[in-house]
Amino acid sequence: MRRQGHAGRAKLFVISAPSGCGKTTLCNKLVEDNLGLVKSVSMTTRRARIGEADGVDYRFVSEKRFREIAKKDGFLEYENNFGHMYGTPRDFVEDNLKRGVSVLLSIDVKGAMKVRSAHPGDSVLIFLLPPSAAALKRRLRSRESEDRRSLSRRLGLAEEEMSYKDVYDYRIVNDRLDHAHKKLKDVITSESK
Repeated sequence: MRRQGHAGRAKLFVISAPSGCGKTTLCNKLVEDNLGLVKSVSMTTRRARIGEADGVDYRFVSEKRFREIAKKDGFLEYENNFGHMYGTPRDFVEDNLKRGVSVLLSIDVKGAMKVRSAHPGDSVLIFLLPPSAAALKRRLRSRESEDRRSLSRRLGLAEEEMSYKDVYDYRIVNDRLDHAHKKLKDVITSESK
């Protein structure tokens, strides 16, 4: 279902997935693979979770600062999820594309649609799926970062997000991390030619 882009030109590789599908782990592995791409670090108004580092996992800012940046059109896309704002800094993405460097974005489906609209010929959308709804529920529970109400909301959002999977260029089931990683790597390699 791949649409025609510009061969050999820097691209935006957009990876979306419901929470608990291994998106962050797989994106980090792709950056370590030295495929000639850089990872965009999203900005958020939520607090850092245990083990997250500012500037590595997210850029953590106040809601006031986030709104100032949004008002100046400083985001390629941004969304409100679970009461917190998340956005992709525009300058980082566009500066890298101008330099011929492909950018990896780990964003939700709404953000992905905005990126595709802004960069239709240069965006490659990849959707990660869990092997099953039961597996996703187990993964979210094992995180132990969600209370029962939050878990229920995340599962509802996962169902909504998965309804977008068919508008993505590629769909990869993360049944085994090593298999999903290889498939992602293959997509990025073939799309970068």
